[in-house]
Amino acid sequence: MFTFNPDKLYFFDGAMGTMLQSRGLKLREIPESLNITSPELIKSIHEEYLNAGADFITANTFGANRFKLAKSGYSVQDIITSGLGLVREAAGNNAHAVLDIGPTGRVMAPLGDASFSEVYDAVAEMVTAGKNLCDVILLETFTDLYELKAAILAALENSDLPVFATMSFDESGKTFFGASVDTMTATLEGLGITALGVNCSLGPVQLVPIVERICSLSRIPVMVQPNAGLPVMRDGVSHYDVTASEFAEVSRKFAQFGVSIFGGCCGTTPEHIRHMKAAVMSEGKHTRTINDSRTVICSASKIAEFGKRFAVIGERLNPTGKKLLQKALREGDTDYLLKEAVKQQEQGADVLDLNTGLPDIDEAEVLTRSLIEIQGIVNLPIQIDSSDYKALESGARIYNGKPLLNSVNGKAESLANVLPIAKKYGACVLGLTLDENGIPETAEERFRIARKIVEEAERIGIPRRNILIDCLALTASAQQKLVPETLKAIRMVKQELGVCTVLGLSNISFGLPRRPLVNRTMLIAAICAGLDAAIINPGDTDIKETLCAWNLLTGDEDDMQRYIAYCEEHPALSGANVQAVQKDAQKQDTPANLNSAIMKGLKEEAAEHTRNMLASRKPLEIIEQNIVPALDSVGKDYEAGKVFLPQLIKSAEAAKSAFEVLSSAMSSEGSGKSRGPVILATVYGDVHDIGKNIVRTIFENYNFSVIDLGKDVPPERIVEAVERDNVNVVGLSALMTTTVASMKETITKIRESRPDVKIIVGGAVLTPELAEYAGADYYARDAMEGVRILTGLLE
Repeated sequence: MFTFNPDKLYFFDGAMGTMLQSRGLKLREIPESLNITSPELIKSIHEEYLNAGADFITANTFGANRFKLAKSGYSVQDIITSGLGLVREAAGNNAHAVLDIGPTGRVMAPLGDASFSEVYDAVAEMVTAGKNLCDVILLETFTDLYELKAAILAALENSDLPVFATMSFDESGKTFFGASVDTMTATLEGLGITALGVNCSLGPVQLVPIVERICSLSRIPVMVQPNAGLPVMRDGVSHYDVTASEFAEVSRKFAQFGVSIFGGCCGTTPEHIRHMKAAVMSEGKHTRTINDSRTVICSASKIAEFGKRFAVIGERLNPTGKKLLQKALREGDTDYLLKEAVKQQEQGADVLDLNTGLPDIDEAEVLTRSLIEIQGIVNLPIQIDSSDYKALESGARIYNGKPLLNSVNGKAESLANVLPIAKKYGACVLGLTLDENGIPETAEERFRIARKIVEEAERIGIPRRNILIDCLALTASAQQKLVPETLKAIRMVKQELGVCTVLGLSNISFGLPRRPLVNRTMLIAAICAGLDAAIINPGDTDIKETLCAWNLLTGDEDDMQRYIAYCEEHPALSGANVQAVQKDAQKQDTPANLNSAIMKGLKEEAAEHTRNMLASRKPLEIIEQNIVPALDSVGKDYEAGKVFLPQLIKSAEAAKSAFEVLSSAMSSEGSGKSRGPVILATVYGDVHDIGKNIVRTIFENYNFSVIDLGKDVPPERIVEAVERDNVNVVGLSALMTTTVASMKETITKIRESRPDVKIIVGGAVLTPELAEYAGADYYARDAMEGVRILTGLLE
């Protein structure tokens, strides 16, 4: 088995697909099948990379999962066994054998139909097939952080092998599904993998700022496998534009950042690896400097850092004392939870506390289901709140990102059960200063419990930065003299243990008149003592104003601007008016109109608003004045990077629910005719259809009629569909450089039959230049640009 040496530099091989393409890989031929049909070809490529100096030889198993091999006639076991066998034959003991695993090709719920367990099982099958034949597992080219987490757990739980994991980013530093460099690093580094990093999608020059950022954040080794630049067409063949020497020179810069593991992706050859290794070895090993004290949690796309500025943890997703929430949890009314989650995000919460604990429900099942749905619509990090150990682990396991677990305490049973969960899933954990004897009265005793929690956590390998402490606010009405003890305990924990502190604030005012006055006064006292975050109602006007003013006095120029903006939006109110505003805010449990329901991705609310609007408005009017503008607004936010693909899909689904309500009324009025039709297809030889499926979803929710021909579609079938259905617009997708030629052939055949048809092309590998080469009329970089093009063509 391979053991990582932090003092060494390591080198993987380069592209397999590029080498196969140069040697005549045929369209529709499954590259992994060549392990069986052309073993000498695969073996010879491995030998070339070995001779170029690669320390790791990657098996030809990237797409060898049950979904992609379903109709191939080959089993996962056969492909992986043969693939790794060829690596062993070629490399012997001169290099490490790598089991290569790519994305499954499925989209995970709630955006798609693949469950966490389905992805896990598919990867586990690959790992089980290859674990006795390889030294390392490489999970590469992932764009969905959620899928990568499932894959990592499958690899770690079904083998003892080192696991390397890389994702593909665009130049903005985001993946296709919205994960950032920061959220990837925060999520992955605590899961127990050996290395993390970036591969594919971009050339080495474009990856420089991304790699530099990863190296500044990651506490585990960093791996980089760039493409050989960007694809261009020459003589009808796709080529990459970065030479081996240019590739090597940028790799030298990666070494300066502190990268430990190097390799190549699309377009790279043995020459690229040979030059890269020589340049990096001459540069030598560089040590990275990491800020080891940052306490962060994250969703897939958003970081919350404690201790940097005060954090608000929204408390409204807790059924204690909330009859409507209790009812929703018992009845499985997820939409109610989604409304509360969206509302707290809009009110300024930095984190959401999620508690689904009721005595008469399966808490683990309800908690995990609620987490999945909430993460599909709100991008805030989540504090998973449960006293049920099974529910806490279920939530930590399927959470998309790095969560905060609430909570552990000083009881031996709690320490033994909760801390291993936090350790396994790389989560932060909130410690409560109570034990078998209850909540101590003195600050010293609470500090003793806090220190016990911290020391036990560190003993099992949880770093201090992943521990937060709640010194527990008791009710002033019953235990007035103990309030100063809470403040003293916060100060002691902060100063002597150096961990971040959290407080459930509203307990302090229970049973007292004018509770907001007590809450906000306690808040400032606790902040002065060292409090970093509070579990509170983010809609509490008093708290919001107090924090806004506090940040003004203690923060930077941005906080000054936020305070001024807040005052402009919220003029000073009298006491009576403040109460009226707060009561009115409490009543706003539903989005104000159809537009906001769609923009927030609330399906049931969108349908309900639509039903109500039909009493006084025409269906077409609702579409034109509400649904389309709402979708357009979300689309613009998506293009501006304000929302990401999960939110875009959820908004589309909400719009679809509104269209379903309108359908019968539209038909009766004769106004239900949708726009189009438009044909969508992934071209011949390309078996990837995730991007095409997302485009279809967005098109349909803009009321376009879509004829989806699927993936790997021969040109003749597309031409036949154009003629049969009298279609004037065709959308073609390609995600492999090898199928750009197939796209060109398809467009040529369409032109021969119907020169008037307009053709839109897109896909991860496409560029405007490649679109022009293929003969397309339009290039759409994403679904929303496709909507704009299609709207112009059909209107």
